[in-house]
Amino acid sequence: MSPRNILERRPPRRALSGKTNYRKRLKMVKSGKPRLVVRRTNKYVIVQIIESRRGGDYTALTVTTRALRRYGWKGGTKSIPAAYLAGFMAGKLALQKGYSDAIVDLGLHPSHPGSRLYAAVKGALDAGLSIPVGEEVLPSEERVRGQHIADFLKVVRGSGSTIQFHALDPEYVENLPKHFEDVKQKIAQGSPA
Repeated sequence: MSPRNILERRPPRRALSGKTNYRKRLKMVKSGKPRLVVRRTNKYVIVQIIESRRGGDYTALTVTTRALRRYGWKGGTKSIPAAYLAGFMAGKLALQKGYSDAIVDLGLHPSHPGSRLYAAVKGALDAGLSIPVGEEVLPSEERVRGQHIADFLKVVRGSGSTIQFHALDPEYVENLPKHFEDVKQKIAQGSPA
């Protein structure tokens, strides 16, 4: 066997390094629909609308949870409520750019029902994008609004624990669901704070 034949059989570099699943990617590209790409980092959640085109992918828009600060968001940038708001903002922007539907691309992130990734998908759905996804994987409204975070603070305070809950103001955390609705309304109106 010649060295050339051995090299031709070698999988692509990104497949070897575990960065791309080419079988999944091929199915998405063949669909012809734009992808709602959701990625998480250690600090943020990133939501993008990407079209597969001849010659390479075209990124139509990118929204990170960091952009929520312009709308007055005071909470963390990697929480479920923040991911939902980033998805909601991406959905609104996608509709403005003429996109009406998309398919979900979570990449190599594991698919856990109710996770931050699906919170971003739920946000895009609520913004008006048509996305084929099962209702059972989306987080509940209570978690999306951050009620579980406010409830946890009450439990920690009630137990007399000395745990430092968060660097944020406890008053803010208790009112997180109301703050979430305020920021969502600002995003829907398109008016930064």
